[in-house]
Amino acid sequence: MWITWREAMQQALYGEHGFYIRERPRGHFRTSVVASPAFATAVLRLLVTVDEALGHPPTLDLVDVGSGDGLLVTQVLRGAEPELLRRLRITAVDLSPPPGDLDETIRWTDTRPDEVTGLVIANEWLDNVPVDVVEQTPDGPRLVLVDPQTGRERLGDPPGDDDLRWLERWWPLGSTGRRAEVGWPRDEAWTSVIVRLARGLAVAADYAHPVDNRPPYGTLTGYRDGACVPVIPDGSCDITAHVALDACAEAGERAGAISTTLTTQRLALQSLGISGARPPLTLATTDPGAYLRALAQASEEAELIDPAGLGGFGWLSQWKGVP
Repeated sequence: MWITWREAMQQALYGEHGFYIRERPRGHFRTSVVASPAFATAVLRLLVTVDEALGHPPTLDLVDVGSGDGLLVTQVLRGAEPELLRRLRITAVDLSPPPGDLDETIRWTDTRPDEVTGLVIANEWLDNVPVDVVEQTPDGPRLVLVDPQTGRERLGDPPGDDDLRWLERWWPLGSTGRRAEVGWPRDEAWTSVIVRLARGLAVAADYAHPVDNRPPYGTLTGYRDGACVPVIPDGSCDITAHVALDACAEAGERAGAISTTLTTQRLALQSLGISGARPPLTLATTDPGAYLRALAQASEEAELIDPAGLGGFGWLSQWKGVP
């Protein structure tokens, strides 16, 4: 059975027995949330900034889209000050069932809230929104079809008008053999976040690439048990593709975002106080235990901002309804 990659990803990740219906992400790949509690600390600082910008509303939302096992919102909940907690409404959005030890104050749902006043975080969500793959041929671009059971590919029909318009604007293919992942479904997914944001900030952190440096043969990748594996869309592995966050940014502006910042996770987290700075050696003499704890934290923070790793992620931040 030959189907498009978008159909194959949808079935493999979110079908009845799909990977994300059965599995928790932390068992298969390392995310910023898992790497260090410092990531949640940074998100909490960002939440406080949003709260101040909104004038401390009676109810402040924190929405985690693609929450996985709820670790991020759980850590934010533990770190929040009592005054903020009294106003904080936390929603974790994920298709998988909630973990058994989830705090009862966290709402777990498979759909995004209709209206949000506060902060929306989408950490490594957009890269799992299914997309089609196209390949340039001497006769023009063609959809790439895949056998879900083997991962074997063949070329299909030319892409539709929506695909062609998106490719022309955001990922021109050029020479024969080049490939692209058609990202307008990610644009639509991000638009669905922005239109629900009444007032506040939405942030997407993900694998990304800019329009002037798209990878020539695409980025489809499979992960299982902490390792890269062949991309076979049979439900046995995670399937991801890097995100054209610049296209998402423009889509967000069309949906009403009034201020956009597109940067790296390294710069974003550094602006939120994550430095990775090692503690002074004198502390090892005066308080060895404190020195070792500070050294461990510095190592974790360094991983979050490593430009060759998690720090190289794209960070898209868009405000709405805030002067």
